[in-house]
Amino acid sequence: MPAYLIGTMTVKDPALWALYVEGVAKSLAPFDAELVFRGKRVAVLAGEQPRELAVVIRFADPAALQAWFHSEAYQDLIPLRDRAADVVITSYDEIV
Repeated sequence: MPAYLIGTMTVKDPALWALYVEGVAKSLAPFDAELVFRGKRVAVLAGEQPRELAVVIRFADPAALQAWFHSEAYQDLIPLRDRAADVVITSYDEIV
């Protein structure tokens, strides 16, 4: 079953964020992950959502998502990510 990574973020440094996004795209390639959606919040219709941006990435299964997240390529990007933005990353398994 597919697994999804959902990230929500508020960018603090656009230049660093651009470098991070580029690095993430490269790091995803070996894991056959698919960028499903990247967008900017328009409105909060219910509840609270302080982050202004969101991304959804689809992986073939939970193991692939975990392998990517713990890969050296992604782990090397974390310090850059943390300087560039306030980020919450969550993984979800698809259910039917």
